[in-house]
Amino acid sequence: MTSLAQHTSVRLIDCNETDHAQAILEILNEAIVNSTALYDYVPRPPEAMVAWFATKRANGFPVVGVVDVRGKLLGFASWGMFRAFPAYKYTVEHSVYVHADHRGQGLAKQLMQELIRRAQAAQVHVLVGCIDASNAGSIALHQRMGFAHCGTFTQVGFKFGRWLDVAFYQLNLETPLQPVDG
Repeated sequence: MTSLAQHTSVRLIDCNETDHAQAILEILNEAIVNSTALYDYVPRPPEAMVAWFATKRANGFPVVGVVDVRGKLLGFASWGMFRAFPAYKYTVEHSVYVHADHRGQGLAKQLMQELIRRAQAAQVHVLVGCIDASNAGSIALHQRMGFAHCGTFTQVGFKFGRWLDVAFYQLNLETPLQPVDG
């Protein structure tokens, strides 16, 4: 596999439903079927992407993609609401997924860097990653990006015939510059 430095033909984009829903769905469904990156059991149907994108648009949540020179989506990242209470308004939970054929090339790092940049611009204070505790690659990426381990919930998931632990990692940003209640 090539490194990101050798992979100069990739670029970051803002994903949209029309052009990218099918590719995002394929990446998500591969993760559902073959990994514990998502704790779903059944691949999502195409119509699930309508609600997914509607939620992102309604809340101003980014969907950042990385594409090759032909425009093929190689991976994507986004964030969503951490918890549905007003005082959590400066905290988001993020996700990063890379197509199985393109992992290990530095694309997740590039996507994470862009998410962090956008989080600062959006006046986010904390990015939270909820990672399957056996996902050494994702944990290592988060640690390299400055995220701190803030807890592990043991045996909270069950998939592939075994109990799964989730590790939480967070990155505190200097933003917002002037947080307010309410």
